[in-house]
Amino acid sequence: MERNWEELIEDLKREGILRTPTVIRAMLTVPRAKFLPEDMKPYGASDTPLPIGFGQTVSAPHGFSVSLSQAKHGCNNE
Repeated sequence: MERNWEELIEDLKREGILRTPTVIRAMLTVPRAKFLPEDMKPYGASDTPLPIGFGQTVSAPHGFSVSLSQAKHGCNNE
């Protein structure tokens, strides 16, 4: 069974990786698949970097959720 985006968000919350309410809302509102090439869209809810072309990747969701939380709260907050 392929995991969907909401299930991934719940997993990240349960693991304590995703804790900031505004980041959770943002991630639920804008699924990663919107930024993926068509052939990668089925893997949008995978918590791993994915290729987006030109030798580049989109970060794993756990990574950008941490980055977004740090950007909102500052790098010194846990």
